Amino acid sequence: MRRRALAASGIIGVLVVLLVAVLATRPPAQGTVAPSPLGGKVAPPLAGRDLMTGRPVSLAAERGRYVLVDFFASWCAACQSEAPQIEAFLFAHRRARDVAVIGVDSTSDTTGDARAFLRRTGATFSAISDPSGTIATAYGVASPPQAFLVSPSGRVIAWVPGAIVAAKLDTLIGQRA
Repeated sequence: MRRRALAASGIIGVLVVLLVAVLATRPPAQGTVAPSPLGGKVAPPLAGRDLMTGRPVSLAAERGRYVLVDFFASWCAACQSEAPQIEAFLFAHRRARDVAVIGVDSTSDTTGDARAFLRRTGATFSAISDPSGTIATAYGVASPPQAFLVSPSGRVIAWVPGAIVAAKLDTLIGQRA
């Protein structure tokens, strides 16, 4: 009886070590780039009024720069954790002025909730509301966070399902420069 218990605990111990090894060697889901049906295609147009300033915002107005189109929601925990990464990305490119970020707020948010989220996270990027879900549908987004990196020529070059990592975005831009 004692040998069986010892053998069972040994097997369980080996399985736990194997599981830890597998998980430790996998790339983190956060910041992972995935293939997108939009890859290489012209990004769907998007336009609206900035939630904080009321000024017009559009993807077309940013042509000539890399644009991160970030789909977010005020209730999304991962969106809150990615906000500092987006700001770090913008800060790193502030002098070159070669990048822009356009946030697209989820259909399930109120304008007030979205504004509170932007204030709370210290967001400095432009953000528009997508109350009808038209923009999200055009990009194939079902839930946040998701982001698309658009090239200066207006083509989608990367899709990041899940939270953003600034270093990954810098790597993507560096590969294309």
